[in-house]
Amino acid sequence: MDHRRQQQQQQLISMDVDGGAIHQFTQQTLPACKPVLTPAWVIGTFFLMGAVFIPVGLISIHASQSVNEIVDRYDIDCVPDTFKSNKIAYIKNASTPKSCHRYLKVDKPMKAPIYIYYQLDNFYQNHRRYVKSRSEDQLLHGLRYNKTSSCEPQAFENGLPIVPCGLVAWSLFNDTYSFSRGTKKLKVERKNIAWKSDRDHKFGTQVYPFNFQNGSFIGGGKLDKTIPLSEQEDLIVWMRTAAFPSFRKLYGRIEEDLEEGDIVVVRLMNNYNTYSFGGTKMLVLSTSSWLGGKNSFLGVAYIFVGSSSILIALIFLLLHVKNPRPYGDTTYLSGNRKDISS
Repeated sequence: MDHRRQQQQQQLISMDVDGGAIHQFTQQTLPACKPVLTPAWVIGTFFLMGAVFIPVGLISIHASQSVNEIVDRYDIDCVPDTFKSNKIAYIKNASTPKSCHRYLKVDKPMKAPIYIYYQLDNFYQNHRRYVKSRSEDQLLHGLRYNKTSSCEPQAFENGLPIVPCGLVAWSLFNDTYSFSRGTKKLKVERKNIAWKSDRDHKFGTQVYPFNFQNGSFIGGGKLDKTIPLSEQEDLIVWMRTAAFPSFRKLYGRIEEDLEEGDIVVVRLMNNYNTYSFGGTKMLVLSTSSWLGGKNSFLGVAYIFVGSSSILIALIFLLLHVKNPRPYGDTTYLSGNRKDISS
């Protein structure tokens, strides 16, 4: 009987109805895998997720904690005592020396490469007006591209176009650092600190700075007029705007190991004006792991998801033990429930 019924169904599928054929595709009767989510499968899946996610989270946290960092805030200590009450006057006074010395102690061994970052807080590079104030076409083609209205108010100076134009380039970070250990100067590698895709595809090899920071309203750093934009990696790093008001950007790398107890002398120029908007500046020396820099968020997220999965699995297990439901029980169908009115 079952075989005959299947044959009848196949004949019905191939019938013509109103001149049109009924196909398996239109009737949703194609062969398909239709897994049944039994309690055992659901509970087992949640337990498996917990068993996988929690160890991955612990490994990620361990990798993050293996990264050694030295963080030094210098924007307050590098202001002379006479200007402590008026830091804005200090940073805007060109005749006031901006040099400063910092002494960093290495608490744990740091293996090369040691990455040098500058960290800015309360700096909103993600502000809509700020982000739009640039010209991608000009960065790639230079003066051959003259539509720079998006760069206002830093598009022209003294009637001449500015290359690179816009507020992002105008506010280029210009603090500088040099490092020494004892009497030996530590070499800082400044090449290959920007993304290769940015160097190759977003900044022109034949585009040179022109009329940049030549007005009375000076922003941040200056650029070498003899070097194309594709090789000015400080600018390239800065032009990749940050998503959050607190961010770090790569300054360079130290290619020497630092041992525990070493004193690193930092000679810096405190040029960048963060005092006008209440920002802060920090210098960061950091190693890296296979997972990157020091950031435990990924590990914590894995552990949270894994723990939640195990908790849900336990709740489902208790409910299933207390109120078991046999597979294929038809009493739960809507037509068979007593609370459904006829």
